[in-house]
Amino acid sequence: MSQGTASPSSARRSLGRTGIEVSSVGIGTWAMGAEWGTQQDQESIAALHQALDMGCRLLDTAQVYGQGRSEQLIGRVLKERGERVPIATKVPPMDGIWETIPGVTNIRDKFPATYLIERCEVSLRNLQVDYVDVYQLHTWCPSWNEEIEWYEAMLRLKEQGKIKAIGISVSDHRPDEANGTIAAGRVESIQVIYNLLEQRPRYQLFPLARIHNVGILARVPLASGALTGTWDEHKTFPPDDWRANVFTGETLRRTVIRVNKLKEIAADVGSDMLEFAIRFCISDPTVSSVIPGARNPRQAEALMRAMQASPLPHSAIERTEELWEQDLKHQIRTSIGPGSEA
Repeated sequence: MSQGTASPSSARRSLGRTGIEVSSVGIGTWAMGAEWGTQQDQESIAALHQALDMGCRLLDTAQVYGQGRSEQLIGRVLKERGERVPIATKVPPMDGIWETIPGVTNIRDKFPATYLIERCEVSLRNLQVDYVDVYQLHTWCPSWNEEIEWYEAMLRLKEQGKIKAIGISVSDHRPDEANGTIAAGRVESIQVIYNLLEQRPRYQLFPLARIHNVGILARVPLASGALTGTWDEHKTFPPDDWRANVFTGETLRRTVIRVNKLKEIAADVGSDMLEFAIRFCISDPTVSSVIPGARNPRQAEALMRAMQASPLPHSAIERTEELWEQDLKHQIRTSIGPGSEA
């Protein structure tokens, strides 16, 4: 299950068959909107400028991030700069509940056609653009793979020139749940958690994406901050940071132990943990772009510098995959959604 052969690192990649060119490292903007502790808009704006100055060519956002706050910040920055870069945004489920139950949850309760069209207009206003490059459903369910009403609505938006590509952001703990829709040719981009601590996408999703030339946006590449290498077992978070309720006790302890094992491999290739984590993701050419979050210019600069680094040596990738098989694949928890007990 090794990664595909990587050519020397390129800062630009194609997003699958969409014709959209993106940077291999983009910027995710959840923390700029809400739920990661106090965040000042000026810091967010400065981070976006820094990333764009250093070659970032993909900004990922969602309507729910601060109820439009992150979309509005992106719109403001791009208007100030007078430039256009690819933007991926996400439409939230209509009922506000992300978790879905296969065979039970009805897609029409989450993403009815009229709702998708109406909410696209909201994103266009927030972003101050005429179209979004990738319009993504912000959750999915495996039992929806034969549904087409949502897809027909997306096609109408494409025909109207309001979106360029159709995407799905799959659930934190079900990386393969949209594979049936990929095989049916109805989706052009998949956003999925992929990092050193969560490697399941390379088993089934990535091979299928290569066959159908579907773009992969790898989210949570730093495992919500764990893979920066700065955490210890005493790490705490502000009460308005969602991680305060997730990375505690045994989950925190297990995460720190695992990252410390990965640090040994990073040190052997002369890389700090953050750079190593980003290089791992972009070493696989299946990944169109990795979208870590940045809250200030310093973080944005570090991420963009990692984009310029070469792919990891094959020996280092093999070591991470062996460690995954031996330990990391059990009791996975890297984000806000439910973990895996596999």
